[in-house]
Amino acid sequence: MEKSLEIGAILMGLFGGLAIFLYGMELMTGALKASSGQRLRRLLARMTTNRFKGVLAGAVTTAIIQSSSVTTVLVVGFVSAGLMKLEQTIPIIMGASIGTTVTAQIIAFKITHYALLIVTAGFAMQFLARNEVVRRTGTMIFGFGLIFFGMSLMGEATAPLRDYPPFIELLRQMDHPLYGILLSALFTAVVQSSSATTGVIIMLGSQGLISLEQGIALVFGANIGTCVTALLAAIGNSRDALRTALVHITFNTLGVIVWYPFVDQFAELVRYLSPQVPELQDTLRLAAETPRQIANAHTLFNVGNTILFLGFTRGFARMVTWMVPVTAEEKAMKVVPRYLDPHLIDTPALALDRVRMEIGRMAERVLPMVRKGTEAAIRGNAAQLAELARMDSQVDQLHGPIVEYLRQLSRQDLTSEEAELVHHYLAIASYFENIGDTLKLNLVHVGHKRLQGEVVISEETEALFSRLVDELIALLEQATRAVTRWDREAAREVIRAKNRVNGLAQDIERHITRRMAADAPHRRLTWQIESEILENLKRVYYFTKRIGKLVLESELKAGKATEAA
Repeated sequence: MEKSLEIGAILMGLFGGLAIFLYGMELMTGALKASSGQRLRRLLARMTTNRFKGVLAGAVTTAIIQSSSVTTVLVVGFVSAGLMKLEQTIPIIMGASIGTTVTAQIIAFKITHYALLIVTAGFAMQFLARNEVVRRTGTMIFGFGLIFFGMSLMGEATAPLRDYPPFIELLRQMDHPLYGILLSALFTAVVQSSSATTGVIIMLGSQGLISLEQGIALVFGANIGTCVTALLAAIGNSRDALRTALVHITFNTLGVIVWYPFVDQFAELVRYLSPQVPELQDTLRLAAETPRQIANAHTLFNVGNTILFLGFTRGFARMVTWMVPVTAEEKAMKVVPRYLDPHLIDTPALALDRVRMEIGRMAERVLPMVRKGTEAAIRGNAAQLAELARMDSQVDQLHGPIVEYLRQLSRQDLTSEEAELVHHYLAIASYFENIGDTLKLNLVHVGHKRLQGEVVISEETEALFSRLVDELIALLEQATRAVTRWDREAAREVIRAKNRVNGLAQDIERHITRRMAADAPHRRLTWQIESEILENLKRVYYFTKRIGKLVLESELKAGKATEAA
């Protein structure tokens, strides 16, 4: 009975410490994403001109935010938006595997004795500071301290296992690397954090409970198990996301297969490169040397894999595309820029004209979304709401390359008029993209709320919305003409329509307010849904009006932009 109570205490300390470790990782990663997310997004988007820059970008991004999953999600977004090709994301994913090893290197430093001091300092900054940046930094430090506090709890809990015969016998049976790989892969798949698994491995090493060879096998397993997170994240998302997850899985699994026959030789190399403590013996020496050796093995393994496979990025891309082939539907939905010729970057006047034409293509895809989005929100089914999301993906596939093309163009030697037009086209493209996002994100949400609440919107209310939608589509067509032909009169018409749009919106407001008193089911929820639809349509006009104003604000003469039309 006494021995079972001890085992219970060990398990409680181990899993309790692991929970605190994972919570600390979550806090630190969240704070780092909030602080550096946009800058890291720009870093990833820019550093894809060659494989080596991609590896560096992936490693730096992951080292900062301590999450290879977040890095993978970012690059999937870039592929979906047309900013990157699948082949360009592969070096970033390889670099992300290197970035994750920073966690192991930090954990290998034995600073668990100062964990509570770090927790206290972080909590004080988070609780007492008024400045948002300081509070966010405090959250990061607080999470960092919890990581080491969790490590300390796990170490204290497992210390009695040194003299526990069944556990020692279990470790002897794990001398075969395959057992360690399978066990570690399963554990990582459950906790969905290779950093957590690596932390536990280093903790076991710091107690002298495992040898370096066993630690290496467990590291191999963690690299396979972490792929489950990427695979789960890809389920239900685009096929690009699934291909990216398969790149992650293939890269990590092939790496383990290549290194598996050479575990003993790899261990000797790691020992040679790592600090040694020859004055200690047996378990004490293992406890002193193994944590840093495991961290170094983790780093060398991922760096070695990247060096080994970096030359095969095109092969990886072809393989995962063969595994997840492009469907006819995906081909139909895929939109690529037609006019953004990179050879014209050195001739800004011609390049700007091409941007104008590409924005016109983008606008053509936004226009039908206004009617279909409103109809889907008012009476559409789940499939029609999903179709709206797919339509917006086409807008995003053009918006991303337009922004990148304008960014490259802005680095040229531009005249003041050309620089102004770059600025305006960048804003105009973003306004069209904002309209698409408003319809996709907000109206789809409203539509699902209507379906869940079993709300039925009356034909009279729908007719009023239809009048407003007709007006908005006409104005959006005018705004598109104002941009593509730099038609100032069309732009003025968009702005002059403000009173007409407000009048139609007020008619709807009065109507849905009167119907609040009607004796019908779900009246409050119905009013909320109708009000949200109206607010989002008013937002569509806001962006349309901003496009018209930008055309009027330009100092360029219409002829300069319309000569090629």
